[in-house]
Order: sequence, then C-alpha cells, then structure tokens
Amino acid sequence: MPLLAAERPLSTIHDAMLLDLDGVVYIGPSAVPAAPEAIDKARAAGARVAYVTNNAGRTPARIAEHLTHLGINATPQDVVTSAEAAARLVAERHPAGSEVLVVGDTGLRQAVRRMGLVPVTIATDSVVAVVQGYSRSVTRDLLDQGTLAVSRGALYVASNADATAPTEWGVTPANGSFVRVIAHATGVEPIIAGKPMRPLHEEGIRRTGARDPLIVGDRLDTDIEGAIVHGAAGLLVLSGVTTPLDLLAAPEHRRPNYLSWDVSGMNDTHPGVDAFHGGTRCGGWTATHTPDGPLLEGSGDRLDGLRALCEAVWANPAVDPAGPAARTALAALGW
Repeated sequence: MPLLAAERPLSTIHDAMLLDLDGVVYIGPSAVPAAPEAIDKARAAGARVAYVTNNAGRTPARIAEHLTHLGINATPQDVVTSAEAAARLVAERHPAGSEVLVVGDTGLRQAVRRMGLVPVTIATDSVVAVVQGYSRSVTRDLLDQGTLAVSRGALYVASNADATAPTEWGVTPANGSFVRVIAHATGVEPIIAGKPMRPLHEEGIRRTGARDPLIVGDRLDTDIEGAIVHGAAGLLVLSGVTTPLDLLAAPEHRRPNYLSWDVSGMNDTHPGVDAFHGGTRCGGWTATHTPDGPLLEGSGDRLDGLRALCEAVWANPAVDPAGPAARTALAALGW
C-alpha cells in the first residue's frame, strides 16, 4: 500500500480520529508534548475523537482521569479499551450471569461485569470463559487458574497480543508476553479482541459513529495492520515504538497511508511521493535505485526523505530493507 497525499488536513477529511494511547497520546505518566493541542485542534476541525487502546488494565474512567490530568479533554465515553471488546466477545457467546475467569486487572473485571457476566478467579467447572488482559500485578496463581480453565474447555479470549509496551523506563513486556504462558501450557490460542483484530476498532467506530475514520498509532503490527484490516486510513507516528528501520522492513499489510513525527500530523497536509523510472521523489529528496540498494540524496524535511526512501524500498522486493544501503540512507537523514 503506497503512502498517500493529502491536500487538506487529515482531521478535515476524516470524520473521526481513533487514537492509540501509549506512544501516541502519552508515554508512561507524561503526555506526548504535541498531543493536547493537536487533539483540541482536530475537534475544532469537526472530527470526533476516541481513545482506542489495547491496554485492558485500567478502566475508561481512570484513563479519562489520567488524560484530563495531562491537559487532554476526555470523558470515560471517549475511551474504548480492549477489555470492553474482549468482554463483548464473551457476552455474544454466553448468556448473562455466566462465570468468566479474569486473568487481569480492575479494568477487565469491570468490563466483564458491565456486560452482565460474573468475574471470578477460581477455575471451577462453571467457568465458561477465560479473559486475559495486562496487569502489572498478575500472579502465578492466577495464570495457573487460567491454564486449568482453558485446559478444561473454557473459551479463551485475550484483550490483546502486544508483546511489549513503551514506558518511561523503556520497552517492557505487555499482555502478549503473558498470554504465551497459558497458550504454551494448553496448546490453545486465544481469540484476540484488540488491535489488529477487528473487535476493538469496531467498538471505536460504534462509539463515534464514524463512517470514514483515521486510525492513528505508533505500532505497525497493531495500529496500522488494524487500519488495513478495516479498510481505514492509517497514520503512523514516530513518537512511540516504531523506528524508521522497522518502517522500511514493513510488509505490505503493515504499511501506513500517512507518516508524521507525532499526533499533530492528523492536522497536517501530507505530500505525495512521485515515482519515476529509476526511483522516487518527495519534497527535496530523491531515492534512486542502484544495484546495491537505494541511494538517497537531497535536503529539506527529513520525513520527506523517509517517505521517498520507504516507497523506493517497498517497490523493490529484492532490496534488503536492513542492508547497508538502506542504513546509509537512514544515516543521511539523521537516524
């Protein structure tokens, strides 16, 4: 999928902004500097905003409180979590009052309860499903109980499968890493509610009433792949976990439509990339095909250089996206 041009700000083209949180709106306890103003500006342009997160540990109310503390306008209704999507998956399959073993935190337990289900922590014979979401305090005992219930045939649902998450300390294990414990022990793969699978973004689209949303995220394997799964436009921001080298190596089903430094890019226009015989061009940069790989030359906005380089690499499957030529090109851009 090629990078697209936008002659108008994206927030005036799309009717809703579905924003990831970690790495996009905040990192750990701190806001991404551009986020508060960018979100207000998108709303002023007429776009609805929802915060769509794979984090299932905190409740929408707690997340909204955190956002408000950071100077970002948010209500619990604006927050859509993978816990809510996971609980809906179970509720669609089992009647109200069914017992669900929750391997997770308060946000997941409350989401299960709001769907009319009964959260429990012991693997009795009446447990119909196991729902697993991220918790910083997950215990061995709870993982054991989840394993026992899944082994006995309970439906297995995971809020998300992110292996890692960015924090103020660096990249740390996320829910997907702990999901592998139960999946490996039982041989059962869970149904995934979160990005890139459909349930979570469908919850966000339902919440906003969007017809043409823009999905904004910092991860190729969740946010951008999720946008492609939905046939929606995806904006990748470089304020989180994805590096330019990761972007060059992205397979077709994880390539964004738009690229920006941070979430303020949803209020910007975006240049197109022109392909010509032998290379690509964006702004003041040209990426030329050579036998050794792409040769990047030019000056100006570094993002334009990255755009030209991405299209040159993506158009030529024979190019090693992590090879010396690509790394030299990225070094010319300051990476």
